[in-house]
Amino acid sequence: MRYIGTILVLAVLLGLLAAAGWFAFTGINAPGEAMPSEGYWALALGALSAVVVGIGLMTLVFYSSRRGYDEPPHFHEDR
Repeated sequence: MRYIGTILVLAVLLGLLAAAGWFAFTGINAPGEAMPSEGYWALALGALSAVVVGIGLMTLVFYSSRRGYDEPPHFHEDR
């Protein structure tokens, strides 16, 4: 009974993954004109740049938390 919530969350996430896979599969196999090679290049470069930006931002988050940049400010009184 303790793991009902975990099982429910995993089932919902796996259902969303299956729906996304089905949507992608039907989109790729849709009738019509094929995407030109320039479109595939643009798609690959866009995905790669999104991954690079995401990795860079996560690196900055972990770097700042390790260096103490997230500490509250300490004010010094000048006399």
